[in-house]
Amino acid sequence: MSPAPRPPAVRLDRLLANLGYGSRREIHALVRKGEVVLDGRSVSDAGARIGLTADMTERMTIQGVPVDPPAPLVLMIHKPAGVVCSHREPGRSVYELLPSRWRSRIPALSSVGRLDLDTTGLLLITDDGDFLHRVISPKSHAPKRYITRLAEPLVGTESEVFARGDLVLEGEDRPLAPARLEVLDPFTARLTLTEGRYHQVKRMFAAVGNHVTALHRDRIGALDLPPDLTPGAWRRLSPVQCAAVLLEADDTPSLA
Repeated sequence: MSPAPRPPAVRLDRLLANLGYGSRREIHALVRKGEVVLDGRSVSDAGARIGLTADMTERMTIQGVPVDPPAPLVLMIHKPAGVVCSHREPGRSVYELLPSRWRSRIPALSSVGRLDLDTTGLLLITDDGDFLHRVISPKSHAPKRYITRLAEPLVGTESEVFARGDLVLEGEDRPLAPARLEVLDPFTARLTLTEGRYHQVKRMFAAVGNHVTALHRDRIGALDLPPDLTPGAWRRLSPVQCAAVLLEADDTPSLA
């Protein structure tokens, strides 16, 4: 049996700077004060190369607190209303719900797609470019489920219209992919999409003469928004949960 491969080695000061703990100079100061502990011992050399393992948050502390997880990092966050999903848009950003130093992480964190200012629910944030592109790629067909509250009662034909795959939104010439509608009550429905066009849910209901008054995403792939994850709270995803994002919920047990 061949020996297990060695974990990649990185300079401690570069690792911590990339995680947003400060400049190289500030990292060296933390080390001099004995505030960086690895495997139970204070680190004496900020330039030392250390093995980057998956359990770094268990092996290292900074000022007595477990070190932040290194890249790749995937988070789920329960996006509240009134926050934007962009670093550049005006207004309060979803990134302000995370530790402030995370805005200095390298590679930077980005949302996996976006939810509108007034839309709530499951949002993924990551520094893993490959994962991000796999989820948002049109080729992935990762299903996303939304709970919609409507201004007018459903008339009963919406499910058939959305499922046919021939609905063309105003201003477009390419029909939408088939979508699944589940009626919950006369004013509320679940809508599952496999694409993500601009304001798609709102425009779909506008196309059938209705208006969305509230929109909430509760599932991506086979990953559900956990009922105990309150608005504004976030949680790190495990590898199993990351894989579930690209699976059909009907084929795989729901994971949260």
